[in-house]
Amino acid sequence: MAIIEKDAQQARAAALLAWINSETRFQTQALDMVSGDASFRRYFRFTWQQQAYIAVDAPPDKENNPAFYHIARRYLAAGVQVPNIEAVDLTQGFWVLQDFGNKLLSDFFTQDNIESLYQSALAVLPAIHKVTDTEVGALPPFDDTLLDNEFYLFNHWLLQVHLDLPLTASQKSVIQQAQDAIRTVFKSQPQVGVHRDYHSRNLMILDNDAVGIIDFQDAVVGPVTYDAVSLLRDCYVVWPESMVDRLLAQWQAEYYPQFDAETFRLWFDFVGMQRHIKASGIFCRLCHRDGKQGYLADVPRTLQYIVTFGERYPQTQEFAALLREVIIPAVQAKKAA
Repeated sequence: MAIIEKDAQQARAAALLAWINSETRFQTQALDMVSGDASFRRYFRFTWQQQAYIAVDAPPDKENNPAFYHIARRYLAAGVQVPNIEAVDLTQGFWVLQDFGNKLLSDFFTQDNIESLYQSALAVLPAIHKVTDTEVGALPPFDDTLLDNEFYLFNHWLLQVHLDLPLTASQKSVIQQAQDAIRTVFKSQPQVGVHRDYHSRNLMILDNDAVGIIDFQDAVVGPVTYDAVSLLRDCYVVWPESMVDRLLAQWQAEYYPQFDAETFRLWFDFVGMQRHIKASGIFCRLCHRDGKQGYLADVPRTLQYIVTFGERYPQTQEFAALLREVIIPAVQAKKAA
């Protein structure tokens, strides 16, 4: 199966190279792999007339290429720095994009610059929040169907597939009640344009020190705190809570002072729990469905986030206890085995 997949990827790369040379203004002899990611996209770099560009293989049966195209155009018009689209074939899923370089935000943190880098990234969000539609219509809402799909990732891929964990009726009820409480808070806050995966591995430091935005094709209309949670409660790194509190308070005071600070913080914490419920399930799906086992290392961190902030609120305390006493030990036992 792996050989077949590798052959298919090589064929796609060859077709991408042929398309660039025959159907675009660019010419190149080779594509150098930059990265794959948690999706099915693959990124390559090439040089033409002493300028670097990014070629993307985004299989159209697996990636939402039209959404990327239309959202990119809308973000650019709104002043959000996303890569220019230099050439595209939506039918084949081939792209040539502006090259933002190699400076991921996550690679440039030092003790002295962390807060300033995050302040710069947070300052981009109000512009993203204003983008609620494109030239082909409104962005999809982060509605009950999408929430159900993301709760399913946890319930199915983590609890059933990864852990095969037998739960009592009472334990299932605790999970359902917590997810219902999260849903209520999630939907109660102002709904704005949301990038939906706004974290330090999807943000880049450009040559002019501006923040470049990538991986935005899943943008929706959702909670005002969603992208701030993605950034400050990153699935891949844990920052001191005092720093997160300070950055969140500064951001809210500057851009959303009309909201009560305590309410805003509750919104932020509940969206954080929802995101980490989803992320823990995605990491398990990446392992068991897609063969990307490295993501399992991130599962304990996401679950601990839910425990830490679930314990703060009556609606989620029982769920936090279930995670702490049953689910996280089962994850640790699975890893040890």
